Amino acid sequence: MPDIVISEFMDAAAVEGLSKDFAVLYDPALVDRPEDLKAALAGARALIVRNRTQVSADVLAAGPKLEAVGRLGVGLDNIDMAACKARGLPVFPATGANDQAVAEYVIATTLVLLRGAYHAGKAMLAGDWPRQALMGHEVAGKTLGLVGFGAIARQVAARARALGMTIAAADPFVAADDAAWQGVARHDSLESLLAAADAVSLHVPLTDKTRGLLGAAALAAMRPGAVLINTARGGVVDEAALAESLRQGHLGGAALDVFEKEPLGAEAAAKFAGLANVILTPHIAGVTQEANVRVSALTAENVRRVLERQ
Repeated sequence: MPDIVISEFMDAAAVEGLSKDFAVLYDPALVDRPEDLKAALAGARALIVRNRTQVSADVLAAGPKLEAVGRLGVGLDNIDMAACKARGLPVFPATGANDQAVAEYVIATTLVLLRGAYHAGKAMLAGDWPRQALMGHEVAGKTLGLVGFGAIARQVAARARALGMTIAAADPFVAADDAAWQGVARHDSLESLLAAADAVSLHVPLTDKTRGLLGAAALAAMRPGAVLINTARGGVVDEAALAESLRQGHLGGAALDVFEKEPLGAEAAAKFAGLANVILTPHIAGVTQEANVRVSALTAENVRRVLERQ
């Protein structure tokens, strides 16, 4: 019987470190075999997951001896937090360990989308020279709007500011007198922020209040030609409405790293077919080689600390 079950990929060094002191079942494919996962949890003391493993009350019930849940990342919408709380089961997100990776993704995609010159390979290979059509924008002097102003958004702001961007943000959970607002245009409403920004980056969790936050009306309120970057959670954006806004030419581009349904799949992805100003990536904004090492090490340390208390 394993002490620790790891159902998604984790840095090898972190797995090896835990294996020296505990019986570890490391099977990244368990995420796609929920019944096998539940069977593996029968005697386990800890479960380590990423974002795809659905840690439901049913899954938790299969692990009556669980003492900790480690999350290789920061989002908790795939974990039944109420069920964990009811059992007194601590959940450990890897807070801060992948902030830099996400921030760099946001900056990189903002640069690519506003410049608009990096999707011409097919035309160039065909012998075309679409120089004027690819006359995009510089980011210096543009306004970056951050929906949510937590740790990752603040890292994005620091990097964007270094590029000469003006920073604006909206977050009702950050007090108006918080020092973090220094040098940042604080907005009281999403509507005013969207109207002021040339690029919008989302940094909110998926909750009942944020689901569908960027729907057709909100997208229409964005500046013509503005770009949208979503590294938060897919359900925050109405994907069909976004695709339509891009197709109609209202928005200048979008980068989506997260989707309402993951994996995205060909059928769901079809709505973006033919759009040259869309960047689609498979939930990897926070997954660089360096971030994976940090996230895995922190999660292993958190789980180890609980299991070694006895």
